[in-house]
Amino acid sequence: MIKEILKGLVITSKHLGRKPTTIEYPEVKKEMPPRFRGRHHLRRDENGLELCIGCHMCAVVCPADAIYLEAEDNTEEERHSGGERFARVYQIDYLRCIFCGFCVDACPTDALVMGKEYEMSSYQRKDFVYRKEILLDPLEQKTEVKAFYHNNGDTDNSSDSKLNEEKLKPKEGK
Repeated sequence: MIKEILKGLVITSKHLGRKPTTIEYPEVKKEMPPRFRGRHHLRRDENGLELCIGCHMCAVVCPADAIYLEAEDNTEEERHSGGERFARVYQIDYLRCIFCGFCVDACPTDALVMGKEYEMSSYQRKDFVYRKEILLDPLEQKTEVKAFYHNNGDTDNSSDSKLNEEKLKPKEGK
């Protein structure tokens, strides 16, 4: 019994000199890793038009069935996106969303990206259904978040991606 107590005291004494791992959350925000998948954003192009063309690819590929959208045709008088159609209604239910990123992969226009926001708490269930008005970037803001895998997993375009490409090339000879 004394042996176990001494082992516990040794482990405790090793940790006394270490820096604590806790942070003072509301005052200090945690720095998220580059591959973190947070709240979704619907992006706009350089002319301020929505990039979403209402193709339903994100809703089809979502394993949790968290995305709902209704598409409508663009008219010459009222143009919302660069394509023939736009998403008239776009909703993501964050109580269902598992933040897998499949919707971002499926988007052919890179309209849907995942940001770094993780503070999405509420007391009401209805507050977790984010509508298009919340998801769509404002005109003056451009979300430059790209999916980690769009550039072969390389966030800083260093020489590591060239090494990975060389490893993937088939070997000549045999």
